Amino acid sequence: MEETKDYIELVKRAQFGEKESLDSLSERVRGRLYAYVYRIMLREDLSQDIVQESMLEMINNFDKLKKAELFWPWLRGIAYNRIRSYYTRQRRRRMVSMSSSASSDWPQGPEKDSESGLAYLMGQELRDIVFNSMRQLKPKHRTVLTMRCYEEMGYSQIAELMDCSEFNVRVLFYRAKEALHRQLTRKGFGKGFLLPALALFGRMTAPSRAAAAEVSVTEATTMVGLTAGLAGVATSKTTVLALAAAGMLTAGTIVAPLWVDKTFSWANKTVAAVRERLTEGLSVPMKETTGSDEHLYYYPDKASGPVMMRLVERSSQDEQLYGQWLENEQANYFFDRNNNTMYINNCRMWRKDLSVRRLPTDSLELREFLSNVEGKSQTERMEYVTAGGDGLLVVVGRDGESFHSQTVHHYNVLDEEYFRYNWPRTAKVVDNRDAMHRRGWTYFTITGEMNGKEVSGTGRIPFVYAAGRQHYPWLKLKLADRLKIADGSGGATIFDAGRRVLETYPAGSFFKGLLRPWMGLHTIDTVRRDAAEQQVLFETKHTPGSLEAEVIITHKQGKIVYSIDLEKDVIEKITFLESDEQGQKTTGELRFTYIEGVEQLDREFVEPRKKEYEGPQEQEPGIMWLMRLVEGN
Repeated sequence: MEETKDYIELVKRAQFGEKESLDSLSERVRGRLYAYVYRIMLREDLSQDIVQESMLEMINNFDKLKKAELFWPWLRGIAYNRIRSYYTRQRRRRMVSMSSSASSDWPQGPEKDSESGLAYLMGQELRDIVFNSMRQLKPKHRTVLTMRCYEEMGYSQIAELMDCSEFNVRVLFYRAKEALHRQLTRKGFGKGFLLPALALFGRMTAPSRAAAAEVSVTEATTMVGLTAGLAGVATSKTTVLALAAAGMLTAGTIVAPLWVDKTFSWANKTVAAVRERLTEGLSVPMKETTGSDEHLYYYPDKASGPVMMRLVERSSQDEQLYGQWLENEQANYFFDRNNNTMYINNCRMWRKDLSVRRLPTDSLELREFLSNVEGKSQTERMEYVTAGGDGLLVVVGRDGESFHSQTVHHYNVLDEEYFRYNWPRTAKVVDNRDAMHRRGWTYFTITGEMNGKEVSGTGRIPFVYAAGRQHYPWLKLKLADRLKIADGSGGATIFDAGRRVLETYPAGSFFKGLLRPWMGLHTIDTVRRDAAEQQVLFETKHTPGSLEAEVIITHKQGKIVYSIDLEKDVIEKITFLESDEQGQKTTGELRFTYIEGVEQLDREFVEPRKKEYEGPQEQEPGIMWLMRLVEGN
């Protein structure tokens, strides 16, 4: 700040014995010191007392200040110690309550122009809401908010003043933000109001109109980092599950990285272990990462349900953490740091070598089968996470060859800063999505033949998790006049030609072996994992540089060949081959068409009636239903 430079000149003169400079310095700094103290105390009488005591101590110990440029941090530290001593005495007397001041007791400030000028231009109701919300916070929360947002102190500076680790400060700041957000939410304000509220409070409590005009709280100021964010929510939730890895997390405690010198207790937490080597190439069209990175896997419903993923990579140039890619409930994002561009794509990511993507919630059987099929080393697989329930988050980190953070817990992370993208504000945005992916869902048709019989069908698919709530998936498939398959929100059913119910299954059963982009994986991974779940062999074919790939599934009667558009993340066709003495012959083919424009198509695409699903449900057939379709039963 410009006034800090003025302090330095006055301090230097005062250190040479100029009493007038010391008096002038005291006059100049009093307003700023009062604003700092009041933002924490929110009691005018106490703030005035602490400021007076701090100024007196400053004068009496002025000769102990060695460097003029450290004057303001030194004086701020004196005031902070006075504040801490006050609350220590209050705790001993069991008088911690801060509610003794009236709701209208908001700062008058040392200069009346801050009250009569800027403050009165603000809506009285709005400023009361913000002020009262801040007053409801714990003193330690107001303290860290004041130091970070208004004093513009770094986390390391706050840690030094508070005599704790930087990690502790980050966690404390995170909880302070969440506490303020909860207060604002109760008064009808969403999370987007947090930054404006902090800025408004800073202006209300500024020592002058000029100082108020300089108050600005940016999103960068409020970022705390992944590990601190997780710790901030973890230690306040009883449903937390911790993962231990590489000494970062251990049973009963969060052991911080090398820059952390203290630990936080974790009571009644279950600990599991997950390991994944992240040295494999990343997904096409991604470039391989170097240095440190963190993979986040979030399961909003259950461990076997949809998954959302994020890769955070640390820039080797500026040590800034960026979201390399993010696949959340809304879209698929990729940030290219080389040209400072964020791309929104149709497809989920797939691995560069086209190996099947593993998930930390995969069973040991699934991993072993995939490793046997692909010939991968057994040491590359993650261990099975037994954690379940909704809101499951798994974090897998790598720093070179060492793992630095893995954790699992139950919490809604979609709105948390460590799961949202945090690309530079200057990044260019390029939306590569086609109309149906931008919409988030579409209708599709199926045409083809099976053993000389016509096959036709219609359906609907959501491309992202958020769209699935309203535009949930359904499928209707007819095999000539022999069979009809219906799969919708109420369940899945097979009918014969006379519409007699033959079998019923859980909803979604006949999407096994088909694309399910709303589940969070690329279609090429979905199909192969469906085969692996039932121990069915497969192979993958891909011409380098091409955006087309084939997945060939082998069963007793022959093969099923999938043609997949990697860029659109859809199945183009499924070809059925039968083996005999002469070799292989085509016995059927299903061709998929996806509708770009869906206006006025609701009458043509009608979800199966729920009453068709009545009856006891059998265990879902998995991908085997396609093999039975070839056989006609």
